[in-house]
Amino acid sequence: MPEFRFEGRSNQGQSIDGQLTAASADAVAAQLAGRGITPLKISEVSLGESYVKRINSFLGADKVRVVDLVMFCRQMLTITRAGIPLTRGMRGLAASIRHEHFRDVLNDIADRLEAGMSLSRAMQHHSTVFDSLFVSMISVGETSGKLDEVFHQIGFYLERDDETSKRVKQALRYPSFVVFALVVALGVINVMVIPAFAEMFSKFGADLPIVTKILIGTSNVFINYWPYLIVGTIVAVGGIVYYVNTEQGELQWGQKKLQLPIVGSLIEQASMARYARSFSLMLRAGVPINQSLGLCSAAMGNVYLARKVNAIRQGVERGDTLLRTHLQADIFTPLVLQMVAVGEESGQVQELLAEVAEFYEREVEYDLKTLTDRIEPILIIVMAIFVTVLALGIFLPIWSMYEVQTGG
Repeated sequence: MPEFRFEGRSNQGQSIDGQLTAASADAVAAQLAGRGITPLKISEVSLGESYVKRINSFLGADKVRVVDLVMFCRQMLTITRAGIPLTRGMRGLAASIRHEHFRDVLNDIADRLEAGMSLSRAMQHHSTVFDSLFVSMISVGETSGKLDEVFHQIGFYLERDDETSKRVKQALRYPSFVVFALVVALGVINVMVIPAFAEMFSKFGADLPIVTKILIGTSNVFINYWPYLIVGTIVAVGGIVYYVNTEQGELQWGQKKLQLPIVGSLIEQASMARYARSFSLMLRAGVPINQSLGLCSAAMGNVYLARKVNAIRQGVERGDTLLRTHLQADIFTPLVLQMVAVGEESGQVQELLAEVAEFYEREVEYDLKTLTDRIEPILIIVMAIFVTVLALGIFLPIWSMYEVQTGG
C-alpha cells in the first residue's frame, strides 16, 4: 500500500505531522479522525522518498535509542501521575516526538489501547523497541495499579545502564585510536619506507643484520602478497564473527570475556551491577522470583551468565533457596552471596540487592577512570618495541656502511 504524508491539528490545537500507510487519502483521513486529529494536508509519498526511507531503516534510522526510552518513561511518569488517560497521553507524546519510527510506534500503541488492549500487550507488538523486561514491568504496574512507580523505576534502570555503557566506550576510545594508528603506521612503513632502504642496502651488497632481514622479509610479504593478506584477514574476521554468533561461540566468548586481562574484572563488575539492579527492580515491582530471574537472564547481555541465571531460576522452581542456587552458579562474588543470604533471612532481598548494585556501579565508575592509566603503560611498551626494532633494522646497516667507507 502507498504511504501518505499528513499535517493536522489535535483536539488541543497541537500541530501534528507524520506518515501513514493506507489504501487512499480518504483512508488516511479516516485514521486521523479516529485519533482525534483534524487533517489539514495529505499528500502521497513519492516512490523515491519511499526507497530512501527503506534505506534509512536498513541503516538503523528506525532504532530507538536508550535516551529516547528514558525520556519516554519520564514523560509517561508525569502523565500517569497527573491522571491523564493513557490513550490521550500517548497521542500527545507521539505528536511531540521527532523520531519518526518511535512516533509511529506510539500511535500504533494508542490505536491498540482504543481497541481495548492493555498497555503491556500493545507494547508486546513492538519487541524491537520494548524488550521483555520493559513489557513485564508494565504488566506488573497495570496489575498493581502502580504504573507511575514502574515508569520511574524503568527510567532509572535504563539511565544507569546507559551511563555505564557510555563510560566503557569512552574509556576504550583512546586505546582503540592508538592501536588503529599503530596498525596504519605499520602498513605505511612496510609498503613505502622499508622498500626504499632495502633497495639502497642491496646496491652496497653488505651483510645485513638479522633484524634488517626480518623487516625486509615482512615488507616483501606486504608488497607481494597483499591481496592474500586482505582476503585472509577478511576470512579470519568473518570466521570469528560467525563462530561468536553461534550458540557454542556465544557461550565460550561470554565466559572468556570475564577472563580478559585488565577489562575482564570490569566486565564482571558491570555484569554483577546489572544483575543486582534488574533483580532488585523486578522484586520491588512485585514480579514473582522465578519470573524475575527469567527476565534478568534475558537482560544480562552475556549468554554464559544468562545460562547461569537460568540455572538459578530452575533451582528456585525446584524449591532450593536463593543462597544455595547462587552458590551453585559459581559466578557471584562473596559480597553478592552475603547480601543474598542476609536478604533472604530478613525478607529484604530487593533492598540489599539495590545496595549491591550501587556498590558495583561505583566500582565500575572508579575502574573506568583508571582504565586508561592502566592501558597506557602497555601501549607505551608496545610502541617502544616497535620503534626500537624499526630503528635497529634501518640504522645498524647504515652505521656499518659508514664504518666501511671511513675505514673505521
